[in-house]
Amino acid sequence: MGRDPLRTELMKGAMAYLALSVLREGELYGYQIAVRIRERSEGAFAPSEGSLYPTLHRLETEGSLQAVWRDGERGPRRRWYQITPAGVARLAQLEEEWAAFSTAVHRVAARPEPSGA
Repeated sequence: MGRDPLRTELMKGAMAYLALSVLREGELYGYQIAVRIRERSEGAFAPSEGSLYPTLHRLETEGSLQAVWRDGERGPRRRWYQITPAGVARLAQLEEEWAAFSTAVHRVAARPEPSGA
């Protein structure tokens, strides 16, 4: 079964929101971020490296995340990401935007009630 293009586009647009949401709880490295998103969405979202890492780098560049390389206990070095105060503010903005977007979609998609004649 192929990828759903709509889901892929929605995922791309929501990746910053999803990443900041899971990082609000504490520092994680990339793979952990992807796993948390997949688990919380009950498998509906499974971020690929091609969608997650560019988003993390962009969020770091804009100051929403801090990142540091650390040696792994049993493996390679990993880049750990932590949300910054600017990231918390960005997350609040994304939450408001998503709520407004979602509400508007529901309004359009809702079936109008029949009018009494």
